[in-house]
Amino acid sequence: MSIAHLRKDYQLASLSETDVASDPIQQFSLWFEQALKADASEANAMSLSTVNAHGRPSSRILLIKEFDQRGFTWFTNYSSNKGHDLALHPYAAMLFFWHPLERQVRIEGRIEKLSEEENDSYFHSRPLGSRHSANASQQSQPIANRELLEERLLAVVEEFGDNPPRPAHWGGYRLVPDRLEFWQGRRSRLHDRVVYTRQPDGSWAIGRLQP
Repeated sequence: MSIAHLRKDYQLASLSETDVASDPIQQFSLWFEQALKADASEANAMSLSTVNAHGRPSSRILLIKEFDQRGFTWFTNYSSNKGHDLALHPYAAMLFFWHPLERQVRIEGRIEKLSEEENDSYFHSRPLGSRHSANASQQSQPIANRELLEERLLAVVEEFGDNPPRPAHWGGYRLVPDRLEFWQGRRSRLHDRVVYTRQPDGSWAIGRLQP
């Protein structure tokens, strides 16, 4: 079959701007819980898009670790490519896709770093292997082969044992949203799109977009 003919007609649900919560974080929380119940693969996985110094976008899959009224939080290496991008342009876009529910959520906003206390708290809650890896890897930097990376990991394990420190270059970001779009697949590509836009006074305007 030609790739051009690969398609699926979505028909599980509908979405109306009159039925959603007045607050987008509440609406996201509802959909997130439903994604977990639907056993969506890694429901907390999202695509994060940033822009570098030359205006070129880049995307990668990450896992959010918390969301609340302050925004959406994840952790990474500040010296990575995305870290450099965010240092230059502290704005990003996130995309969640929950295939079992035929839903996606697009989120845009500004980026802020988490506090050292928040970084330490989460780092020391991670599995030991993940803490060792954070010390061993210079994320996004070239390396000659896998063997060198594994040798570096062994050296970190030998040096720090069961109590590896949080590297200074490792920590969290929070995306503070100003726009969220909830997308529900519908028949014949006539999808439902409901968008929340933050207003100057902090309230949210709700509207519908054409598919």
